Amino acid sequence: MGIDDRVCAVYPGSFDPFTPGHLDVVDRARCLFDEVVVLVAVNGDKHPDADEEERATAVRAVLPADWTTVTVAAWSGLTAAYCRDHDVAVIVRGVRNTTDLQAEHRLAAMNESLGVATVFLPARPELAAVSSTVARASGR
Repeated sequence: MGIDDRVCAVYPGSFDPFTPGHLDVVDRARCLFDEVVVLVAVNGDKHPDADEEERATAVRAVLPADWTTVTVAAWSGLTAAYCRDHDVAVIVRGVRNTTDLQAEHRLAAMNESLGVATVFLPARPELAAVSSTVARASGR
């Protein structure tokens, strides 16, 4: 497999805050793909305490230094546009429950129509109850 055959994936989210569940998804994604970009994005439905650059800095701070195939980027546009602009083939999404899966399935269909595949990684049972909303409400 040549360098041109490398498969890069993005793991987008608002990450306010970045939880142990998020870290677990990144860890599993980096074992599946040659490169993973944690894409700290803007979500118009959410109102984070920090802007995307500050949240990206916070994510970088918790990623292990030896995860050299994982990078973090801040982004304010559509995830599919980032993928198109950066030759990314796959979007990774973590799902905690059937409600998440239904919502993510709709997004995956839209992204597929824009030429980007989605891979779902189910949350580990011990992490499934943790959401950024709950973590933020409990003081992080």
